[in-house]
Amino acid sequence: MSDPRSASTPDEETDPLSGDVAAAPLVVLNGVGVRMGSTQILRDVNLEVGPGEVVGLFGANGAGKTTALRLIATLIRPAQGVGTVLGADLASSDRYDVRRRIGMVGHVPGLFPELTLAENLQYASRVAGVPIDRVPEALGAVGLAGAADRLAGASSHGMQRRTEFARELMIDRSLLLLDEPHSALDRNAVDLVEGLIERKAAEGGAVIVVSHDRDRINAIAHRSVELVGGTLT
Repeated sequence: MSDPRSASTPDEETDPLSGDVAAAPLVVLNGVGVRMGSTQILRDVNLEVGPGEVVGLFGANGAGKTTALRLIATLIRPAQGVGTVLGADLASSDRYDVRRRIGMVGHVPGLFPELTLAENLQYASRVAGVPIDRVPEALGAVGLAGAADRLAGASSHGMQRRTEFARELMIDRSLLLLDEPHSALDRNAVDLVEGLIERKAAEGGAVIVVSHDRDRINAIAHRSVELVGGTLT
C-alpha cells in the first residue's frame, strides 16, 4: 500500500519533469469576461497568482480594476471563460465556501456605520469563526486602542481604513485583495499596510493590490499587470 503522505493534496501539483510537489495557484483566470448589463467590463482576462506572490494591478480610471477584484473575491460571476479562486470554481456555488479565506479592503471602507469600531471587528470575528478576544489587540496594532467605542460613522476615513486593516490582521486569510490601500493614510499607517502585505506573502498567501501609485507598489510587488481595454497586459 502506498504511503498516503506521498500523495498530492487538492492544493498541490506535481511537476511532471522533476517530480517535486508544488503548491497550486491560488487564482486562475482563463479567458474570463465580465458584463454589467449590456456593457463588457472585462474581456479575455488571463491571470495566475501563486502562493507567496504580491501582484500589482494597474489601469486607468474605469479600466475595470475594482471589477477584477470583485470577481476574484467571488462577489460576481464571470460571463465568459473559466476561473478558480482557492480551488473553487467561480461559476459554481463552491465559491461561497472559500469567501472566509479571502480578505478585501475596498476603496470605500466596508464598515457598519451604526456600530463602533470594536463592534465591527467583533462582528467580523464571529463571521470568520475567530475568537473575539483578538479585537483589542488588533485595534491596538493599528493605533486605535483608544477609539474602540467610537461609531464607525463618526470616525474619519483614515480611522475606518485602519479598522479594516485591523480586521485583516485579526483574521487568517489565504488571499488579500487591496483597492488603493494607501489612500487617506498617514506614514505610520502606510508602513502598517506594507507590513501586512509582506506578512501575508511570507505566510504563503497571495496579495493583489490595485493602485495608481506605481512606484510604491512596484517596490513591494513581485510583478505587475495592467488592465487596458478590459484585458490584462
